[in-house]
Amino acid sequence: MKTDRLIGIITLLLQRERITAPQLAERFEVSRRTINRDIEDICKAGIPIVTTQGANGGISIMDTYKIDKTIFTDDELRAIFTGLTSLESVTHGKKYSNIIEKLSSKQGSTLLKNNILIDLSSHYKDTLAPKIELLQASIENGTRVSFSYHRQNGEHLVVIDPYLVVFEWSSWYVLGYNNASKLFKLYKLNRTCNMKMTDQTFELQDIPEDTLDFQTYFTNEIQAVVLFDRSEKYRLIDEYGADSFTETPDGKLRFVFSFTNRNYLLSWVLGFGEKAELIEPKELRPILKERLSQAIKKYF
Repeated sequence: MKTDRLIGIITLLLQRERITAPQLAERFEVSRRTINRDIEDICKAGIPIVTTQGANGGISIMDTYKIDKTIFTDDELRAIFTGLTSLESVTHGKKYSNIIEKLSSKQGSTLLKNNILIDLSSHYKDTLAPKIELLQASIENGTRVSFSYHRQNGEHLVVIDPYLVVFEWSSWYVLGYNNASKLFKLYKLNRTCNMKMTDQTFELQDIPEDTLDFQTYFTNEIQAVVLFDRSEKYRLIDEYGADSFTETPDGKLRFVFSFTNRNYLLSWVLGFGEKAELIEPKELRPILKERLSQAIKKYF
């Protein structure tokens, strides 16, 4: 990812007098043009970069800046280490661990003792990590990707220009431009299969601001009211928070929440068995009853 490459470049520049753009490009396996853009971004961040020409030329950090090689406080480094460690959970290899070691070598090993551990992979690291790494490479190189995508109405072949790998709602997605529909769309990575990098390239365009407001991808169209047995209190708190329900005089839990997907709502309520009763929308009660009847038939 670009962030860890920028940190890596800064670390190298702090540890040596001078390095050339071709050496950086080879080290980080990107083009020289990408390195030039990275150097511009580092300058914009306030770190003074000097470029010299000639036989002994190269890229370096201004000498006066090198008096203090510690560009982060201990607390800032711990926060960076936490983020890098969490990314390691969805990556094969040790590239983020290597960055941590480089940063910590100047600060002391005590900073490696962190009190926060984040695993972003859940149960899917073996299948998730290759997808994320492929998407990162595709975004970096401006290459389209194709994959099979599983929706409720079946499996579809999708080809997109990938822009962002997104972690939202406890799941991983790719935000890509679908040339068929001419729209930016989110695709859940766990629903993708046979992801491949194509030989087609694309030119990056500006992402519309409203596209980055991911909450708008899910509209709250179904206002649900469900009565739960008190024994399910822990599950409601775990999934939706302690303020998602109120206690009724007879000891029931009245849960009120807006859902986007009708089938998800019905399946979710069914998962509680006899511990839940769907009150509203009333028009969904007969559908829920029919599903229960069909389920009961499987055991007779």
